[in-house]
Amino acid sequence: MPKFRSVDDVLDFAIAKEGEAHDFYVRLAGLVSKADLRQVIERFAVDELQHSLRLQAIKAGEATFIQGEIGSLGVAETTGEIEPHPEMTYKDLLLIAMTKEKAAFRTYTNLASIAKDPEVQRTLLGLAQEEAQHKLRLEIEYDWETA
Repeated sequence: MPKFRSVDDVLDFAIAKEGEAHDFYVRLAGLVSKADLRQVIERFAVDELQHSLRLQAIKAGEATFIQGEIGSLGVAETTGEIEPHPEMTYKDLLLIAMTKEKAAFRTYTNLASIAKDPEVQRTLLGLAQEEAQHKLRLEIEYDWETA
């Protein structure tokens, strides 16, 4: 479990996690056989870089976290996990991405529950809400695809 001494430590951790997510999508893009799906995955990789830039702006005091709690359609909670594979579909990709966002949300929520410093705790909860927003966007897209 990471030890955070400051809000900057928390944000540095989150920025690194966004970098890892970017790298995951870059690797995933190389796995799939469908060119159109590869383009979507490459867009997800760019999205993760944009998330990292947003967190850097928050760290610099140039932006703030999302205010208020973000809802959920519960898609990631009611579907099984899927492993990436070369012939996956767009819906498979959305499920994989939702699962990753859900895991990030849980990580930040769990870390917030054990944080001793109120400012660190607020930052972790803010990060959790950012991830919830990303998951909700994917759930809406998934819902649209299955309608």
